[in-house]
Amino acid sequence: MNTDDHYLVRLPREDLDLIVELVLKSGSLKDLASVYGVSYPTIRARLDRVIERLETLRAGRSLDPVSELLAGLVERGELTPSGARTIRDAIRALPALNGGGR
Repeated sequence: MNTDDHYLVRLPREDLDLIVELVLKSGSLKDLASVYGVSYPTIRARLDRVIERLETLRAGRSLDPVSELLAGLVERGELTPSGARTIRDAIRALPALNGGGR
C-alpha cells in the first residue's frame, strides 16, 4: 500500500488534526479535551467516531455519507444522538435504499 492509498489520508481533515493533537498530548484525553475546550465525555465520543471511521476505512468500506452528516449534527449539538439513530434507522428501512425499490 503506498501512502496515497493509506486509509488515514481518507479521513476528514478534522479527524487528522485530532489524531495529531492526541499524539502530541501523549495520548491524554484530558489534555486533548483541554486543547479543544470541551469535556472529557465529548472528546471521548469524538475519538470513538474517529476510531469507527478508521475501522470502516481499514476494512475497505466507504464512509456512509448519511452517518457522517448525522454525526456532524450531533457533534455541533444540532441533533441528539438518539434523534440521529432514529433518522439513520428510518433511512435504512426505506425499501428504495435497500434494494427493494422498483
